[in-house]
Amino acid sequence: MESNGHIGTPAPRERVWGPDARLDESVTFEEYQYWAKEERALEMEENRIYHAERGSRTILSTLKGRFSKGVHQENAERDRKGTELKGYAPSDEKNPKDVVTQDAGGADTSVIGADVMVASHTEWRDASRALRTASWGSIFYLVTTDILGWSGAPYVFASVGFGPGVALYVVFGVAAGFSGWILYKVFLGLDSARYPMSSFGDPFFRVFGKKTRHAINIMQSIQQFMSVAVLVLGQASIIAQIANAKICFIVTMVIVIVIGMVLGTIRSLQRLSWLCNASVWLNIINFIIILVAASKYPPAYDTIFAQTVLPKQVMPKRTFAGPPPPLYQLQSRVEFSAQFNAVDTMVYAYSGLILFVAFLAEMRQPMDFIKGMFCAQVFIAIVYIIFGAVVYAEVGQYMVSQIGQSITPYSVQTAGNVLGLLTGFIAIVLYFNVCMKTIYLEVFQAIFDFPPITTQRGKWFWFALGPILWILAFIVAASVPNLNGIVNVVGGLFSLNFTYSIPAVLWLGYSVKDASKLEGEGFDPVSGETTRLSSGYMRYVRGYVKRPVSHTITLLYFLAGLACSGMGTWAAIEGLISVFGPGGTVATSWGCASPVA
Repeated sequence: MESNGHIGTPAPRERVWGPDARLDESVTFEEYQYWAKEERALEMEENRIYHAERGSRTILSTLKGRFSKGVHQENAERDRKGTELKGYAPSDEKNPKDVVTQDAGGADTSVIGADVMVASHTEWRDASRALRTASWGSIFYLVTTDILGWSGAPYVFASVGFGPGVALYVVFGVAAGFSGWILYKVFLGLDSARYPMSSFGDPFFRVFGKKTRHAINIMQSIQQFMSVAVLVLGQASIIAQIANAKICFIVTMVIVIVIGMVLGTIRSLQRLSWLCNASVWLNIINFIIILVAASKYPPAYDTIFAQTVLPKQVMPKRTFAGPPPPLYQLQSRVEFSAQFNAVDTMVYAYSGLILFVAFLAEMRQPMDFIKGMFCAQVFIAIVYIIFGAVVYAEVGQYMVSQIGQSITPYSVQTAGNVLGLLTGFIAIVLYFNVCMKTIYLEVFQAIFDFPPITTQRGKWFWFALGPILWILAFIVAASVPNLNGIVNVVGGLFSLNFTYSIPAVLWLGYSVKDASKLEGEGFDPVSGETTRLSSGYMRYVRGYVKRPVSHTITLLYFLAGLACSGMGTWAAIEGLISVFGPGGTVATSWGCASPVA
């Protein structure tokens, strides 16, 4: 409820709380902020109590705490104590002090008792908090698993050289960290147990409204679908290389699609956590294999010639401190285009922010998220720089974006490919599951009123959607059978915007709205009324000029992201034109020739 001034003292509203209230259009920006501020205060108090009761920690006590069977009961009791400290009391369900009545129009005509409101809020908050168990250490692991994709780093260095490669990884890594900080601050400012946030589109709903959330979810669905197409093409390339290009490339994609359709019937990721852990260790083994092979053996020239625009005869290995000349470029003979293709690959490797809101929603202390994210981003940047520079120094210009396919001998290459195949199919299951849920829940169900997945009709729609998406992914992969190129298109068009431009828009909208408030405005929890003393265009102008430096920097950051996206998309398309032209890849759309021949 909003007003341009207080009018009487209406009775408090009886709200729906929790996930069902996540997208309540009647809740104002000020109300979200009020309850978020209350939530953060409670979290800080609970954390203080927790550390006071726990005392100093030793290695033995830490291990004992990790394996304690009573940890959840202890946490629940601590939550209860924390909420009572803030003035909340347990409910007396058998003797409610007040009764809610309604008039003929359905409006409340009685005052809801404070005990009933407090009890309901306290009980709901305790139940909600019990589901939030992730620590900042868990966030480090989740962010690292979500973002880390080291295989394209040598390709970036081969396209831009040592100096620009290090500089670009640092600059874009810092910018990705800034975007993560934006999501962190907006989450802390708008999330609460009453109105929890759980997906990337939720903060946009609270800042800009329902239509913006729908637009974000549609773009997110397209990006996730394109990521599945990238994985399909990558898996097909691995199978073709293991088979020594003796299988028609289209057939290898059909094999991947069939396996994907079987695995895609899984609707829950609950039992896949051990696979995710296995994937991390398999990646580490593959990482070591590639480093050793790159330092001891020559590259797989035939595979590289089949995927790049490099001259089709072996030349001496060359590395460059600055940008390599056109003769040594991999994806395009146009130097600027080739270098921006590297930027696309780099941005694709830094993408993953769309899951940050979901990670924050799992945290017991969301304010600690920044520690886990910062450590993860630093670790990821260091891995990219070291791996990319070391392999580039050993191999020179001879590499592709999926570096495991360009190593020799065949036995070592096959071992790495088998590991890549396993981790790739795990990634396909995860990405496809998330993609399906985003498309069905956030687009079809939210916009087109499809039935819930829990209903019989919803299950039929769910199972029908899977094969359709797989067939579309197959069409995209078969039409553009060049992994370097399709990764760069996705990186330039989607990953760059989701990692840089879109978070900037979110922060600008949030900060302008926050700064536009006047003295006497805000949300009253007793009446449930939001007071605003102004409205319209000038309100947002006032909000912008209150923090001119911060807002101008954010606006420039947004424009820089858009410019990079435009140039990156152009470079990716130019690269595809070059690589499918004379002297490029042997693979053709819907053809049998393998791009890893």
